[in-house]
Amino acid sequence: MIDSELTIRKLEIFLAFMEKKNMARTAEALGLSSVSVHRALHSLEEVLRCPLYASEGRNLRPLPAAHTLAHYAGEVLMVTRRAIEATRQAAGYGSGRMKLGCLYSLTLEIVPKLIMGLKRRRPEMEIDLTMNSNQNLLAGLDEGQLDAALVSVSDAKAELAGLDILPLFEDDIYFAMPVSATKPVTDTIDLADFANEKFVTLNEGFATAQSFSQAFDVAGFKPEVVTRLNDIFSLMNLVQAGVGCSLVPKRVKKVFENSVRLLPLEEKYQTSQTVALVFPKTRERDPDMLALVAEARMITRQANDQS
Repeated sequence: MIDSELTIRKLEIFLAFMEKKNMARTAEALGLSSVSVHRALHSLEEVLRCPLYASEGRNLRPLPAAHTLAHYAGEVLMVTRRAIEATRQAAGYGSGRMKLGCLYSLTLEIVPKLIMGLKRRRPEMEIDLTMNSNQNLLAGLDEGQLDAALVSVSDAKAELAGLDILPLFEDDIYFAMPVSATKPVTDTIDLADFANEKFVTLNEGFATAQSFSQAFDVAGFKPEVVTRLNDIFSLMNLVQAGVGCSLVPKRVKKVFENSVRLLPLEEKYQTSQTVALVFPKTRERDPDMLALVAEARMITRQANDQS
């Protein structure tokens, strides 16, 4: 086995010295002290167990063995750089292409802002957008199918292991009913008053479906669910048509405010979603990811300033 003391850094210092031919100039070029350069050069002799230089006053004169090492060390560093670049490309690191996942409801406002801002920062970047359930988005991150995702992190503790989490905003869950409904309601909704109503909700795996279940667990009864869907826009269309009521995040209110009434729940039923940008910790220094995080932070800051 190759001695563990033979490091890439020592070879870089050695090659710099072979180019500069002077200890002081090498130290200046690398931002090191002359003592550090001297120590690295002699450490190579100890590792290789052969002399590489002859002392000439305060400087060192490379011997033929040093020139041989310089030839192969240059090749080693070149191949190493290529290997690093190829590995990063295979992992999508700095590739100029972002595979971004999000919840359907987030395409109403934050996702368009995020994509436009990201394109301003990195015009050459290609963005592949995938919309899915919370569960499937986190699975996509785990399996490497996504680079980052905008999800609810309120009830996903185990799935978040190994991920960096950037919270963006909190969103309350509201009661949704068609504006045409004749049932009298108060300013806040007591779910017990709707025990005989029909409901529509999202399928398991969606964060909103989890919030739906939690609220009715508190209410102490199982609602009559007419149908379950895979996207919130279809769900809201069914509420609008009078198929059933539902529980949805407040963020959809702007789009459906003329056809669906969204009312807050009584305090005992209240629940919220923490929406966050999540991505693998191994990608935290990826230049593409840094741009995404910077844009997400700016959007959050602007939203907080306006509120």
